[in-house]
Amino acid sequence: MKAHIITIGDEILIGQIVDTNSAWIASQLQNNHISVSQIRSISDKEGEILAALSESHNQVDLVFITGGLGPTNDDITKQTAAKYFNTHLRRDQTVLHHVTQLFEQRGKKMLDINKQQADVLDGCKVLFNQYGTAPGMLIEKEKTTYIFMPGVPFEMKHLMGTQILPLFSNQNNNTFLSQENIIIGGIGESYLAEKIADIESELPAFIKLAYLPTLAFVRLRLSGSGSNKEEIENNTKRYAQKLIDRLTGHVIADYDTSIENFLIKKFIHLKLTLTTAESCTGGSLAALITAVAGCSEMYVGGTVPYSNKLKQELLGVQAETLAQFGAVSEQTVIEMAEGSKSRFETNYAIATSGIAGPGGGTTEKPVGTVWIAIAGEQETVTKKFQFQNDRATNIERTKQLALFMLWQLLVKEHQIGISF
Repeated sequence: MKAHIITIGDEILIGQIVDTNSAWIASQLQNNHISVSQIRSISDKEGEILAALSESHNQVDLVFITGGLGPTNDDITKQTAAKYFNTHLRRDQTVLHHVTQLFEQRGKKMLDINKQQADVLDGCKVLFNQYGTAPGMLIEKEKTTYIFMPGVPFEMKHLMGTQILPLFSNQNNNTFLSQENIIIGGIGESYLAEKIADIESELPAFIKLAYLPTLAFVRLRLSGSGSNKEEIENNTKRYAQKLIDRLTGHVIADYDTSIENFLIKKFIHLKLTLTTAESCTGGSLAALITAVAGCSEMYVGGTVPYSNKLKQELLGVQAETLAQFGAVSEQTVIEMAEGSKSRFETNYAIATSGIAGPGGGTTEKPVGTVWIAIAGEQETVTKKFQFQNDRATNIERTKQLALFMLWQLLVKEHQIGISF
């Protein structure tokens, strides 16, 4: 089965919000062997909505639409859909009762405009929205099924999980999808492509290789599709293993993950602990780690010793070190990492210090100069970087490379593997 995803809302097009719905929907469809051939965002305009619905007609089996189901004048998805499907809106009494109850529970007066939330396309299958006022709707037109969902992420996810995906997961699907992900570090995209060029040229037509680079890592994604599920899965895994064998020393993980998620799982498994001491990254590395559920089992916390005074008081950095070498130096970042590890009694510690910009640079230490230190159980490793980007990019590079250095030292000291 093939699908299109359409998100409706001017707030997406002007960059006011990020469209996370499409990415989540696509991942769920992939897990259910439904391939997505197009994702598009359109404005809250009748012509745009009509054109998008029409262009998907008979091109795919399923069209998933989010947004524009609210009660205000700018939400015109239902009215426009009624015109496209040559039908009208009817007021669903079950939905109206639910909406009325929600307002009563919240102690709010229900206005006439709120009753419009119970209006649905005549002839559609109503997808009851337990957590909100806007129901979903499923309606067919010839070979294509259209599914309208609210744009609120947790409401949309609930509908997808409880009502929509079960409708299609058991249907006959002649095309199976298989995907393998490999997380690579320590090698640039172009060098990586050259190193695996012969393997890439061997790939059969039903397997595609994609390079998905970030500022410090590259995700290789192998995607296979075909009618023979076992053949597709076996071949995709076989070529993934070829890539892993070729890229020994650079492969961090052989599944879809992030570097922080991978490290947290490894630390927990090995019963290791971590602390951070961040100067130029300003606590953003700690925020990255603590965004992962379960990190409290390995992360004890961190400091943001931006000033020299706090570097001395919190981490024990020597005044002589700061006076002789400066805050942005190998000597200082070593004392930060080792002081953090010692004072907070952890197995590992990360320290960052640098000049993120746009000001503060000197001839000897220009903007973008960054030192990172990782204090481990057996040694402390350091590395100097000279970035030439804006402040936000310099900070992001520092975070990612700090985690890469932590991974390298963890591999050296514990011989960790790539799978989990």
